[in-house]
Amino acid sequence: MRCCPRAALRRVIDKGKSMGFDAFAALEYEFFMFEETPESIREKNYSNLKPMTPGWFGYSMIRNSTHASLHQQILTLGQDMDFPLEGLHTETGPGVLEAAIAVDSAINAADKAALFKTFMKVLAQQNGLMATFMAKWSNDYPGQSGHIHLSLRHSEDSAKGSGSAFYDSSQQHNISAIQRQFVAGQQRLMPQLLCMIAPTINSYSRMVPGFWAPTDASYGIDNRTTALRIIPGSDKSQRVEHRLGSADANPYLALAAALGSGLVGIEQQWEPENEIIGNAYDQQFPPHLALPGTLIEAARAFKESDAARSLFGDTFVDHFAATREWEEREFRKHITDWELSRYFEII
Repeated sequence: MRCCPRAALRRVIDKGKSMGFDAFAALEYEFFMFEETPESIREKNYSNLKPMTPGWFGYSMIRNSTHASLHQQILTLGQDMDFPLEGLHTETGPGVLEAAIAVDSAINAADKAALFKTFMKVLAQQNGLMATFMAKWSNDYPGQSGHIHLSLRHSEDSAKGSGSAFYDSSQQHNISAIQRQFVAGQQRLMPQLLCMIAPTINSYSRMVPGFWAPTDASYGIDNRTTALRIIPGSDKSQRVEHRLGSADANPYLALAAALGSGLVGIEQQWEPENEIIGNAYDQQFPPHLALPGTLIEAARAFKESDAARSLFGDTFVDHFAATREWEEREFRKHITDWELSRYFEII
């Protein structure tokens, strides 16, 4: 159990409860759909795949209406399997959809996300399609995100009573001191816990400048270019969106990292740094807010993190870091298409 992803999340949730907080979350995923089968993608060697729809029709009424039957199946499946969707629409790119799962307690939110990812692939194949949650399947198109919305509420038996721990109507943007500290923890520990949010070699193909994914531990107020987006709202809707997460992450581990880092920030009473106004992609950041650029760098930072060991225990940290190092070693055994085209003739 010490290495179980769900147990890792449960450990962090219990930590929050001991601090007087109940955690709530909602995950949203982008995923590409293809007119392919498990047999055809292998016959094609995963190249020249045919997306379900052509073009770059984000939020398209035409695409949604044309494939209304499939969309209805997805929505019905969510209701039947208890991962109801608040939104389902096309995103930017051929054959790409985005689904927002309804908010729930943190453990239930992760359960719903795990069910959604698994059975979306099943439903696709039942319709002669294939769905992928790879972080980035093609250099020609944007990557696929797995954003995490998080909020804390005071436990009913806490000294502060029930209600949002993030909402304070007396403060600018309704941001409470607890929410500031929570975001500060997420920001400061993001480089150390990144391999839980971005766990594959492919994750880092998405995290490059100019491809709509943050490359630094940035934050802003309702800013969609930053890694952390504070969303002002009411007592029920004030939250933070962790926008760095990619669709390929294990939802239990991604949520555990996003929640656990915030709780450490509250414990330490940290304050966030360098609020971003405008486009984060055009701005410079101090070196300590830079994120690891490869899986092996992220695994080493995780293994050396005192915060990770405090949150998840030595057994989990050593095991998970070792699995990520193994993944990187396996990758290095293979020659990529880029290496062949780059070096074969000129070297």
